[in-house]
Amino acid sequence: MAMRADGAAYTSFLDIAEPLKTRSWSDPRPCLICPDLPAIGQMGLCTVHAKRWIGWQSWMRKKELIPQFEDWLPRQSPLPGMGKCRVLACSELADPHPLRLCSRHRNLYSRQGRPGDAKVPDRRRAQHASPGGHGPITYGNEAAFNHWCRTAPVIVRMTGTLSLLGLRPLVKAEIQWILSHHAKTVIEGAYWPLRFIQHIAQHCRDHDAISLTDLDLGGLTDHCQKIVKAMLCELRLVYFTRQDTKQCGFFETAHYGVLFPNCSSHFDLTCISQTWLRDILWDFYDALLRNKPPRSQTTFKAIRRACTELSAYLSAQAPAGGRDPHRLTEQHMLDFVADQRHRGRNGLPPLGLHSDPGGRGPKKSRTTPDAVARTFTGVRRLLRFGMDEGHTTAVGLDRRFITAVPTGGGSRGGRRQPFSDDVARALAADANLELLDQRDVEDRGLRDIWETLVFTGRRANEVIKLRLECLGRINDLPVLWHDQTKVGNLDEGIRIPERLVDRLEVRQAKTIDRFVERYGRKPTPEERTRVALFPRRSTNRAALQSVSYGFFQTGFSRWVDELDIRGVPHQARHTLATKLLKAGANLSHVKRYLGQVSDAMAEHYTHIANTDPKLNEALNALWVAGPGAAEPGLLLSSGDPMTREQAQALAIDLTRRSTPAEGGFCTFQPVVDGNACPWNMDCHNCDKFVLSGADLVYWHRKREQWRMLAEGAPDSATADYFHELFEPTARAIDGLEKALSAVGLLDDALALDLRRPQDYFGRVWATAFRAQELARHEDEGGAV
Repeated sequence: MAMRADGAAYTSFLDIAEPLKTRSWSDPRPCLICPDLPAIGQMGLCTVHAKRWIGWQSWMRKKELIPQFEDWLPRQSPLPGMGKCRVLACSELADPHPLRLCSRHRNLYSRQGRPGDAKVPDRRRAQHASPGGHGPITYGNEAAFNHWCRTAPVIVRMTGTLSLLGLRPLVKAEIQWILSHHAKTVIEGAYWPLRFIQHIAQHCRDHDAISLTDLDLGGLTDHCQKIVKAMLCELRLVYFTRQDTKQCGFFETAHYGVLFPNCSSHFDLTCISQTWLRDILWDFYDALLRNKPPRSQTTFKAIRRACTELSAYLSAQAPAGGRDPHRLTEQHMLDFVADQRHRGRNGLPPLGLHSDPGGRGPKKSRTTPDAVARTFTGVRRLLRFGMDEGHTTAVGLDRRFITAVPTGGGSRGGRRQPFSDDVARALAADANLELLDQRDVEDRGLRDIWETLVFTGRRANEVIKLRLECLGRINDLPVLWHDQTKVGNLDEGIRIPERLVDRLEVRQAKTIDRFVERYGRKPTPEERTRVALFPRRSTNRAALQSVSYGFFQTGFSRWVDELDIRGVPHQARHTLATKLLKAGANLSHVKRYLGQVSDAMAEHYTHIANTDPKLNEALNALWVAGPGAAEPGLLLSSGDPMTREQAQALAIDLTRRSTPAEGGFCTFQPVVDGNACPWNMDCHNCDKFVLSGADLVYWHRKREQWRMLAEGAPDSATADYFHELFEPTARAIDGLEKALSAVGLLDDALALDLRRPQDYFGRVWATAFRAQELARHEDEGGAV
């Protein structure tokens, strides 16, 4: 305790701790002399021989002799066994005593007031004579003694064994199967100490339970109740088929092999009182999991919440509580819509009873316009599904009742702003960070998570779910390895500063200490790749589960409230993206660094539009001749520095002497001036047409299109014709790829999907060179 108060690590305590001397066996062992009797004490003798050895020692000392255990042991004769302990739930051997109880239950019998008042008249004779010939036992109430033997609890030993003696066959089989199933699921699930399972078994024995499904949980502790509820969730999957769940009013995703993150398999549908509506919802869930299961529980809970609102309104306002769909009309739906909008506008409580995130009862909330929109979207989606599948027609629901549901529309929530400079400084000040440390009373890593978010700009869950083996060095540069599961990028590496490396290494040491404290050993190299860097305290027996986002969000929110500022963790990502763009990075770099899937999403995070003239500068400085030129794909500019005279002689200002065309730029001056194209805008066969690096993805798609046409040709001659027709274009594409690869910009070109109109006004977009002039310049020995 003193070392823990000083902040010492658990492994440091193990390094200096001295082993304690064993005083008794942790598990029952047979006597060294009597194989059918249990041993007590460190010597490993039964109670009779232990007393005989003590008497022998006293006798030898009186004679001033040294007693030798090795000399005394062979001269002893074994005593007959007494069988199993008379307590029904106990599996240990009975002591050599007339009551035929094990030593632990004999002590328990005395502590509990000796129910039935069982007595042995001659105690000395009973212990020192042959156990089989003990004197008669007298009872004050033999029935009370036998009742105590049937109901006495198991005295738990630290042996890793569980006694299910005395249980009904079904409940015994249920516990055995659940424990076997629970042991195989190492990724999810809580740690179940056997002493709690033994208490549950004793509770079943005391109440003579036939099955766990009939068990009254009133007399159990909170932790035991949680274990029993988890057991019932597993049994529900065995006792109910898919169709059974529909009749009973719930849904199990595990029947489809689907388990959503941080969510149980069970979805209760009894909050929807109308059977026809509940059945449509069940069928919707069934179709959703059969075809394409969603990534999270959001869709399931949103649709159920919408149905709960509709069900509560129909129960209160519709004829027969809405249970007869034939009597529902368009007006009922219009009234429901009006009621929801009224509640959203005035912030009234919702109609349905919705559980809080912890499942501890109804959640106190108010209706918002966004919640109303989600309700309309959910009801409309569900009823449209029922109409398409014919379910609403089968129950006789009026089609106008369905079509009266309006669309919910999109959320009005805007994007997060970056932190202002003063807020950013406050959130990074050492004194304020110390306050965040103080809020982390269990030292789960709140400050470490926050500083990692600030330094890297990752998504919150990408940092929270880091693994223990997340740090590495490539070419002596520190790298943080993480998973971007939202966009499907696993094992992504990002450079981090040494300050962050030092902090995460300290966190790694703390996590290893926790692992050693629980398992008594350090994690193996394979386990280090799976163990969480920030492990949660409960429901995490394998140390694979990280703290939840809610845990971090709650601690962060209380911290910023204490600092009297406003902000959310995700703003750190917006702030870093904006700073990157301001420092000269282009959108392609920001997208790659943040792990975005499109430039549009990168722009969403940068919060700066058209303020940086260097966007895609290096990429678009490369130009090659188009497919209609004399030499398709000829490099027009290598990107290398030129002299001022060479640049003035060869440069073409595209803002004044070119115009955008499909897949490139037209440099024919009459067309640039606004006249009609004499070649009917056949750009791809024109020598005035040029390509840039920004056009590479477009031409890749064109090439795939021509290849598909060739593959679908009816004969080889037609296929050869297509290949020959596209040959100049293919040469132009190859030349463009070689030019981009030579200067290391091929990946950037492939990442740039579409050009925007405002991009044409940047300097690098506005400069290009004619292929013929560059070729002539090269022949004359000029540097290009």
